[in-house]
Amino acid sequence: MTHVKICGTANLDDAIVATDAGADLLGFILYPKSPRYVAPETIAAIVRGLRDHTARVPILVGVFVNAAPDEILATLTATGLDLAQLHGDEPASVFAALHGRAFKALRPATRDQALAEADLYGTLGVTAGPQLLLDAYDPRAYGGTGHKADWDAAAAVAQRFDRMLLAGGLTPENVAAAISAVQPWGVDVASGVERAPGRKDHDAVRRFIAAAKSAG
Repeated sequence: MTHVKICGTANLDDAIVATDAGADLLGFILYPKSPRYVAPETIAAIVRGLRDHTARVPILVGVFVNAAPDEILATLTATGLDLAQLHGDEPASVFAALHGRAFKALRPATRDQALAEADLYGTLGVTAGPQLLLDAYDPRAYGGTGHKADWDAAAAVAQRFDRMLLAGGLTPENVAAAISAVQPWGVDVASGVERAPGRKDHDAVRRFIAAAKSAG
């Protein structure tokens, strides 16, 4: 069954709704320039509240952009997050310092670039969880744009790496088609289930998860 990551989580109510609906991963944005940025102390409070709410807590992912490895590890410890998603221009060399707790998000402009970057980063991802995330290309933004990823390129990557998350422009209406076309390990959504940046549409979250699980 397809794994589902609800990203851009910014408050406890949204985290609980996604968890109760069956999300497998929750993402929290730790890039201060993002409209979905959440301070570490707020994330820590959300994580505590979520653990008080249920014993079935999803994998909790912090999304970082060009942060130093020691900062990433300190933030994971302070917040209670499980993994780091590296969504910037991080070199492959940073993964050794993150002790198997990170995976790379790719934003390739072409199919060839997608395959080359996947080959570089794919074996460096976590052993139990995502190896890679493939997002839409945008030269000016580090994700969260709502633009659709290149599904043909994503499918090629998914054939080489069987634990790839597909992101980029997914919605409750198109996620089943995306899963059929790409056959990813999981799907990732942020803007496609929002009322506003950092504020989820709870009905859309439930419909997205149900559609993804039914398709996968």
